[in-house]
Amino acid sequence: MRAAEAAAMRGLPEGVLMQRASAGLAHAVLDLLGGGYGRRVVLLVGSGDNGGDALYAAALLCRRGVAVDALLVGSRHHEAGLDAMLAAGGRLVDSVVGLAPDVVVDAVVGIGGRPGLRPDAAAALAALDGVPVVAVDVPSGVGVDTGELDGPHVRADLTVAFGTHKVAHLVDPAASACGVVHLVDIGLSPPPAGVQSLQPADVARLLPRPTQHAHKYTRGVVGVRAGSETYPGAALLCVAGASSGLAGMVRYVGHAADVVRQRHPEVVGRGGSSPGSSVPAAATTRPARSTRRSPTPSRSWWTPMRSPSSTGRSPYRLC
Repeated sequence: MRAAEAAAMRGLPEGVLMQRASAGLAHAVLDLLGGGYGRRVVLLVGSGDNGGDALYAAALLCRRGVAVDALLVGSRHHEAGLDAMLAAGGRLVDSVVGLAPDVVVDAVVGIGGRPGLRPDAAAALAALDGVPVVAVDVPSGVGVDTGELDGPHVRADLTVAFGTHKVAHLVDPAASACGVVHLVDIGLSPPPAGVQSLQPADVARLLPRPTQHAHKYTRGVVGVRAGSETYPGAALLCVAGASSGLAGMVRYVGHAADVVRQRHPEVVGRGGSSPGSSVPAAATTRPARSTRRSPTPSRSWWTPMRSPSSTGRSPYRLC
C-alpha cells in the first residue's frame, strides 16, 4: 500500500489522496449519524497520516453542523489538518471524560501500527465505552498484515478503508473487530492481493443464470439419501438445503420418505425398484448428485457446458 500511495502521489498535487480519504470518511460518518446538525463526534487522533485524514474529515463535519472534539494521543500531529479542523469550528480537549458523543472516530494508528494500544489511547476508549466507533482505515491495535490480536484494541462498528482491503479486514480474529467495512476508492492501483475474499457482487457473478430454454433437468437434479425412519432429522436438513439452492429438482430416495413428504411436498420421491434390488431405479438409471460432500471438494460446484446456441440448454450445470 505504501508503494501504491507513493506511485499515485507522483502524478497528483500534494494532499489530494488525503483529501479524497477525508471526504470519504466524513460522508461515511454522516451516513452513520443520519445527518449532521446537532450531532457530536469525538476524534482520537494519533501521529500517522490517518490522524490527518480524521482531522480534515472533522473540518468537513463541522461545516455540516457537527460538534467535533479532538483528543491528541500521539507524540505529534498533522498540523495542516489540525488547523483546518480548528478553523472550521472544531476544538481540542485534554480529556474525553464526561463527553457524550454520538460517534467516536478512531484515528490512533493506521496501517503502520502494531497489535496493542498505548495506555492513554486505551484509557480514552474505556471512557467512551458504549459509543459507536468508526475506525479510520483499520481499527487501532490490530495486526494489519496478519489479522492477529495481541493486547488492547479498538472494536469498531464501522471501518472506513482506503484504496483496498487489508489483511485485517478479511482475516479473523482482527476482521471481527472491524465491524462493517466500507471501502473508499481514492484512486490507487494496489499490487496483487495475497488474501482474497468473495464479496456479494463476486458471488452474484458466479451464479449460473437459467436461460429461456432451461428446465428442471438442465438445471440439475439433486438426489438425497440421508436419515432414517428413527432419525429423520438428517433427511429433512439435507432436503431443505437442496430445495433452497439452484437445482431444478430434488429427489429423495432414503428411508424417511413419509416425514420428508409431509414437510416438503414439492420433493420427488423414489420410483420403482429394480428386480432383486433394494436400491430405487431412479438411483441406478439416472444417478443424481448426493448432498453429502467431501471435506475438500476437488472442483467448483458448477462447470461450463457447451454453448446454449448449439444445445438449446443452459450453459451451466450443477456438479
